Amino acid sequence: MIHVIAVITAKPGKREEILQHFRANVPAVRAEKGCIEYGAAVDADPALPVQTKYGPDSFVAIEKWESMDALKAHGAAPHMAAYAAKTRDLIATRVIYILSPA
Repeated sequence: MIHVIAVITAKPGKREEILQHFRANVPAVRAEKGCIEYGAAVDADPALPVQTKYGPDSFVAIEKWESMDALKAHGAAPHMAAYAAKTRDLIATRVIYILSPA
């Protein structure tokens, strides 16, 4: 199994616009062969005092894939290219972590 944690920081005030495009893309991604989990999360509020917040312009995409091949196919999917085109100018930074179970 492959885990992906993607931290997306929007340009100021653009997070919700990106999330709208993300949510619209979720059904197509979840239908992909090898997709186990795919969703977005934002800071819980209120939370515990130990929380370090990502902030109001950021969200985290949390993904699980059956294999690296499934993740590679996901990255090449036409709906991902369309999502990227719609959100490219809205994103300030994107940091992607690709992980294997320990």
